[in-house]
This record gives sequence, structure tokens and C-alpha cells, in this order.
Amino acid sequence: MTMDLTVDLDEVAALRHPKDAPLRRLAGGARSFGFAAIGTAVLLVAWWIGGWIVARNPATANFADFAPVPTFERLWTMLASGEASRMAWPSLWRIGGGLAWAIALGVPFGILVGRFRAVREASSVPFQFLRMISPLAWMPIAVMAFPTWDRAIIFLIGVAAIWPVLFSTAHGFRRIDPAWFKVARNLGARPWHMLLTIIMPAIAQDVLSGIRLAVGVAWIVLVPAEFLGVTSGLGYAINDARDTLEYDRLAATVVIIGFIGFALDMICGQAIRWASWIRED
Repeated sequence: MTMDLTVDLDEVAALRHPKDAPLRRLAGGARSFGFAAIGTAVLLVAWWIGGWIVARNPATANFADFAPVPTFERLWTMLASGEASRMAWPSLWRIGGGLAWAIALGVPFGILVGRFRAVREASSVPFQFLRMISPLAWMPIAVMAFPTWDRAIIFLIGVAAIWPVLFSTAHGFRRIDPAWFKVARNLGARPWHMLLTIIMPAIAQDVLSGIRLAVGVAWIVLVPAEFLGVTSGLGYAINDARDTLEYDRLAATVVIIGFIGFALDMICGQAIRWASWIRED
């Protein structure tokens, strides 16, 4: 199994001068934070300018509450009252259910695709065909097939999330050095030994990378999926705010969606770093 090594000049310098290592790490963290702050400030300025243009135009003045000041005022009210958490928890529960099914099915099928050439060749066309169908296209089938709206939404999220997990798992398995299996068999390893001591540790980074991609796809699909008959969740809150013309609440809900999605992506990124043999910067 080949590995690409990335050399960080700050780490090399820290090895040469161990006494300066804490200061160098602190300086690197401050630099990263500074660039992130600049990017965030640019985004907020662009948002403020857009809101100012909308407010000054009589044709669009009714949408002035999309501006940052009304949005963050309403966001603070929603956080203080607990409205934000009440709308977020149902969505997180649905995302968790859809991802659980995607992982439970995607990882085993990915191992089969990576392990057996016949399975890989037989499944290539069907899987690629199904992958290219929008998850939302399955909405009528989900409504007919499942007795509750929640289960239909979980199905749509699972359909969206399974493909990154499956293909990343298969790719990770194919990168395993076949010599590892020969050595394990010579040492008397059983199939479950192969799975637990060779396959899973070797593909852990690829599986987690697939889950990270799946979270991003599922989080995007969640909002339109929650336009179905549910009366809770972030997608429902977006739809309800639009119908009641509460544009500050709508924009605040969008901010909440972005923040939660960003946090989930960060958690997945940290899990990949923890499982990786290579430290990524």
C-alpha cells in the first residue's frame, strides 16, 4: 500500500528547534485563524452590501429583512428562546437515521465490490446508473412505500448518502496490498481476523472520507426533503418562514443550517485525521 508523505516546513523546523515548537504551533494557529477571519469578514461585507442594495430598491424593499442586522437579531431571539434547537433536533435525527442506513449498506457492499472482480463488473453499470438519479426523484416512491413522512425522508437521505460511502470503501479496499492477506493466511488468520485486523484499519480513512462526502450530500438533500408533510425540522422552518413572509427568520434559519453543516463537516474531518496514518494539514 503506497502512501504519500506531506512535509510541513513548520514541523521540520520544530524538530530542529524543539524549544521553539510551541511558539511555532501558536503562530501557525494564529495565521490560520487570521485568514479564516478575513474570509468571514469578506462574506459578511458582501452580504451587507447586498442587503443595502435590496433595501434601497423600492421593488425589492420588502425583502430587506434578509440583511445581516435583522437576520442576526432574529437569530439571537431564536437561540435564546430555544426555537433553534427545537427545529434542529428533528433534522439531525433524520440525518442520523439516513446516514446509519447508508453506512450499514454502503460499507459491506463497498468491500464486496472492492474484493471481487465479478461483483465489481456486474454492479458497475447499475450502481453508476442509480447514482446519477437525483435522490429527490425518488420522493413519490418514498411517499408510497413508507407509512410515515419521517421514514420517507430518512429513505431519501439514505439514497443520497450511500454512494459516496460505497465507492470510497471500494476504492480503499482496492488500495490494500495483497501481500498483507497472504501473510495473514500464512499465520492462520480467519476471515473475521482479516476483516478486523487488516481490512477495517486499512480502509478506515477511505470510509470516513466517504462518510464526510455523504454528510455534505445528505445535508443538502435534507431541506427539500423536509418540504414533505412533516411539521418540524429545518426544511419545514424554511418553508414556513417563506409562507408567513418572515424573511429575517428565513435568513436566520439558513445561517443555522450553514453552521450545523459546517460543524458536522469539521467533526468528520477530525475523525479522518484521527484514523489516518498520514497527518494531513
